[in-house]
Amino acid sequence: MKGEVMSHIYDHLGINPIVNAAGTYTVIGGSRMSETTLQKIAEAASQHVEIRELQRVVHEKIADMTQNEAAFICNGAASGLYLCTGAAIAKKKGKPAYYLDKQEIADSEIIIFAAHRNPYGQAISQYGATVKEIGYPNIILPLTEQDLEMAINEKTVAIFFFAGDQGGWVAKGGLSFEATAKVANAHGIPLVVDCAAQIPPISTLWDYTHNGADAIVVSGGKDLKGPQASGLVLGKQDLLQYVQTTGFPNYGYGRMLKTGREEIVGLYWALKEALETDHDARDQWAEQQIRILADELATTELFRVERTYPNEAGQPMARASVRFPSDVTSEQVLKLLMQGHPRVMCNSEHDNQVFVNPMTLKEDEIYIVVNKFKEIEKLIERGNK
Repeated sequence: MKGEVMSHIYDHLGINPIVNAAGTYTVIGGSRMSETTLQKIAEAASQHVEIRELQRVVHEKIADMTQNEAAFICNGAASGLYLCTGAAIAKKKGKPAYYLDKQEIADSEIIIFAAHRNPYGQAISQYGATVKEIGYPNIILPLTEQDLEMAINEKTVAIFFFAGDQGGWVAKGGLSFEATAKVANAHGIPLVVDCAAQIPPISTLWDYTHNGADAIVVSGGKDLKGPQASGLVLGKQDLLQYVQTTGFPNYGYGRMLKTGREEIVGLYWALKEALETDHDARDQWAEQQIRILADELATTELFRVERTYPNEAGQPMARASVRFPSDVTSEQVLKLLMQGHPRVMCNSEHDNQVFVNPMTLKEDEIYIVVNKFKEIEKLIERGNK
């Protein structure tokens, strides 16, 4: 309506925002950027700049900040996997990705472990390379170094390793990172590690590349708290130079993966803040939120809180498991959490419980979560009468 003043864009759109007590899931926006990062994005958007110059300066700074030889900002972790696929093929063929024909790409093999198979791996096959899965997603016949050795041939351009908690984020049955790096390095095969959700710890930014990985891929919109449509590739210069020539703004396979000055500056500043964060103090804050939740829900008849560690992505941060009787289902509680105003997003991995992850909560939002659970108890009691 003309002249109407809205307090927030989501009010204008008629959308009810979510209090995120689930984690840094992309489908609910990942994380929230700091006010300073938002200010830097606005500053970047207010002026024109030569993108290649901006990339060169920012990438050099990020490489130095993260103790790596090179860096490249892309538009999400999945696109980082895609670009690393093209870069590995280009490196093997000895020419820029722009000049690769479809047959050269199709003849190139990327080795992954069947135990690491997940939907994000489609970013690799989407490039057109042949994905060579080895092993099984279980412990009946775990992979050995010899299995990986035997899978390598003249067509092998890279090995992709998916980091995460074994048995949780990735299945059991694959090789360890250390064993994978040993074989890859011995054969001179680039090793790319998907670390999209493996921050925290912040040392992920350099631990893998210091111990045998040629490149890692990290989400910019998860715990780094950068723009959601951003990702970061870090690693060795001899592979990253091909990522740079494959990615935007170059024409060819990576042109569609546009990163604007807003994403480049936003992720740079968010990373700077992440590296300056007192992570021990943040862990203590998360523990405090769990204690508040446990103390508040101890007065209820329906809910009981237990601390669990690590969280769903294997990150070294505590979360709370809210348990309830067997006649109440997880689906029922999750549905009620997302009804009304405010809506609260949690997650569940087991029957008769939901998880509350404090890593995406702001100060005092834990009390919104507490009140929501107390409201749910009244609704369930009323429904049982």
